[in-house]
Amino acid sequence: MMDECLKGVRVLDLSQYIPGPFATQLLSDLGAEVLKVEPPGGDPMRHFMLEDADGLAPFYKQINAGKSLVRIDLKSDAGRQTLEAMLERTDVLLESFRPGVMDRLGFDRERLQSLNPRLVHCALSGFGQSGPYRLRAGHDLTYLALTGALSMTGTTETPVIPFPPVADHAGAMQAAIAILGALLRRQTAGCGSFIDLSLYESALSWQSIGLTCAQREGAQLRRGQDLLTGGAACYQLYRTGDDRFVALAALEEKFWQAFCESAGRPDWIDRHNEPMPQTRLIAELQDLFASRSRSCWETQLAGVDCCFEPVLEYAEVASHPQTQQRQLVRPGGGGEPSTHVLFAAWLDEKPPAPRAALRELSVSEARQAWGVEQEPATDETYQGDYPCPAN
Repeated sequence: MMDECLKGVRVLDLSQYIPGPFATQLLSDLGAEVLKVEPPGGDPMRHFMLEDADGLAPFYKQINAGKSLVRIDLKSDAGRQTLEAMLERTDVLLESFRPGVMDRLGFDRERLQSLNPRLVHCALSGFGQSGPYRLRAGHDLTYLALTGALSMTGTTETPVIPFPPVADHAGAMQAAIAILGALLRRQTAGCGSFIDLSLYESALSWQSIGLTCAQREGAQLRRGQDLLTGGAACYQLYRTGDDRFVALAALEEKFWQAFCESAGRPDWIDRHNEPMPQTRLIAELQDLFASRSRSCWETQLAGVDCCFEPVLEYAEVASHPQTQQRQLVRPGGGGEPSTHVLFAAWLDEKPPAPRAALRELSVSEARQAWGVEQEPATDETYQGDYPCPAN
């Protein structure tokens, strides 16, 4: 099973919001033991967008499922002592503080190296540990803006906001990959690593095509006017007669020919490579798709090999036959509706195992789970207004 791959690997997650927690959830899905360390007031994601009856956002519980949670005040001596003792027994530390925060807490690189020479430390920040923007605030939209990605995302009139947050999830996946590589390196080199990884650069690493085109005269991409940016009739979104949408991605000539023949327009076959933007041809296809409902087009093109699919609403995704067969989308537990999407891979012809619910521990329980000798200090479990279900 996939959840056996990182068995025995311990991960301390000091991050908040989406990128870090999603990265450590990937590690947890692979079998790592993940302990999420939050400040006394908790991760702000606890109240993001929606709240269940227990006072917690469903997305917070979803992105942290499979982990244990402990609240520690790292600004206190007792809290820092607990973290220090746990770091000695940790394989991976992931944190998403701004550069310099770990130093101010007393855990600079030299200190971490002395505590645990085999520690893989991933610092996941907005812009990285160096450069003029290292301390600059940002969110997904601003990171994407600086990579050039937003300039190509949308229509000729305006860029659009992509969803879900692209840089956040790209950064999470990049962090998980880098950590796995560092763990493999540790097996041969015998030493830990410091990974300096940014959300901005994770999204930037996806921009090679656009950056290359920008250097070549006459090849610059234009939003809404090129092959993959909305300028091609064969690679386009179309509104149907019932105000729904469909996606056509017949890039190859064989797919385009199959579509045109099935649509009753063989006269369009030779227009596949008309100069961009194919405004007139797109308009003709718009009229065609608007003449029937989405379900009619699904029926007509169901057996046609032409890269055509309906644009599903979220409420339709879980019941799709491909989604059901692959078993990645599962209903969440608890009394309120929620949906979990599991690790996106099968191993040895078996789907991924469901995740356990997020479990909150007291400081003494967390120390015990990490094999840390108990201190006679007062337990620091937070008793405020942010309950977390003890599952």
